[in-house]
Amino acid sequence: MTEVNTTHVVRRYKKAMEQRSKWDELWRECYAYALPQHDGISQSSSSGVNKTASLFDGTAPDGVDQLASSLLGELTPPWGQWFSLTAGSEASAEAAAEAAKALEFVSETVRGHFERSNFSIEMHQCFLDLVTVGTACLLFEEAPAGESSAFHFTAIPLGQVAFEEGQGGRLDTTYRRSELSHDAFIQRFPDATRPNHDETSVSEPQEISVIESVVPQDGRFKYTAIRENNSGQQPENIVLASGTFSQSPFINFRWLKAPGEIYGRSPVMKSLPDIKTANKVVELVLKNASIAVTGIWQADDDGVLNPATIRLAPGTIIPKAVGSQGLSPLAAPGSFDVSELVLTDLRNRIRSALLIDRLGQPNSPNMTATEVLERSAEITRLLGATYGRLQSELLVPLMHRALSVLSRRGEIPTINLDGRAIAMTWRSPLAKSYTRHEAREAIHWMDTIRVLGPEAMAQIDPVSAVHWLAKAFDIPESLLRPLATVSETVISMESEDHIGVAPAPLEESPLPMNVDLRPTADLGVAS
Repeated sequence: MTEVNTTHVVRRYKKAMEQRSKWDELWRECYAYALPQHDGISQSSSSGVNKTASLFDGTAPDGVDQLASSLLGELTPPWGQWFSLTAGSEASAEAAAEAAKALEFVSETVRGHFERSNFSIEMHQCFLDLVTVGTACLLFEEAPAGESSAFHFTAIPLGQVAFEEGQGGRLDTTYRRSELSHDAFIQRFPDATRPNHDETSVSEPQEISVIESVVPQDGRFKYTAIRENNSGQQPENIVLASGTFSQSPFINFRWLKAPGEIYGRSPVMKSLPDIKTANKVVELVLKNASIAVTGIWQADDDGVLNPATIRLAPGTIIPKAVGSQGLSPLAAPGSFDVSELVLTDLRNRIRSALLIDRLGQPNSPNMTATEVLERSAEITRLLGATYGRLQSELLVPLMHRALSVLSRRGEIPTINLDGRAIAMTWRSPLAKSYTRHEAREAIHWMDTIRVLGPEAMAQIDPVSAVHWLAKAFDIPESLLRPLATVSETVISMESEDHIGVAPAPLEESPLPMNVDLRPTADLGVAS
């Protein structure tokens, strides 16, 4: 274990926490109104406590849950293929064809580990944090040997972490302070010096404070775990573990970011005034409703009727003096019907800010192809900047970390995912929205060309158009005839004076990469 300056690590951690504390009040307010069941700031355990006593309108919590579920289904659907490895832009056609099965094998191997892990559960919790407070943290650890999956994920509460932004604008420096029980401490750091603990004591063991830091260093990430000296039982902070990672185990991502700020902004923050106003309006409506149901009464205290002892309940007989008026209702000063208009407008704005009416399921199940393309184009416009940030800060680091773990285990070859030789293709529903937008433009262009007559249509290569549209709509290649067979058919048709154009031969290109695009058999995959 290399020597670690624990004082320097703790000092940087405290400075990062001091900067983060400026956000705590805003985060607490967002959680209170939009995600009351999850206390992402306070690290104290309060199981079973009613956290919705002051919440009267459920539009925001319902919208947060729907938007988080939509992001899970649109970005990383647990039931579908949301990524695949393909040949990069500099790979020749021959090399890409030979490597297709090998890359498919690698993609299926990685996808299988994701599906067998707890990824979907923890990712949904991260999306809840992302929608509510604009920042989320996912811990991506390697599972112990013998587990069904090599991946293990943990959604880290924001109250435990603090970040530093690197030169590239990413949250690549992470500090985490957690309180571990004695058993959890031993399980997580089995090789560390065990804390003093009287096993015969009937009282609960004291929790142990652990500070973990991940800092980029020379193209890698330096990891340090320290047992914090916060009780005076030891002379100084103790290093529990240290080392380096090729990829950071902490994946930090944001919804959007304001200039000069480190932490993200969320849809809930944008609509927080409407959320608070709607909550107050519903509270007043309920108070007004209780007055309308029970009423406000007045009576003369004539010695027979004592208003202080009257209980208004069904079947109650209230005595009164002969000839006296008894109880009489106090007329309400006016109607509160205007609240419905105000509340409807507030709820519509909250739903619009949380994209409930845009990302939800369409009302019409029988949508035409044009309607599907228009809906995809609308989603593209709404989530363009957010999707770009999530792809850069979440999806790309997630896949780099997954490939690194499986490569170190020897389950897949070492892959240089630089986009030149081997590239990552995103196949999630949200990613398809962007390719379908291009397909919509191409279909519109071909419809325009059709108006110009047969001579204009003859300039379109139908075979290339079919294959391009199939790729844009993510149609399986098994439904298409191979291009080589199609080319031979086109040449045969040309010899019979039919219209057809053979594709030009592809030029060879170098393949700068760490792993060769070899046939499947070379990677040890059964052919």
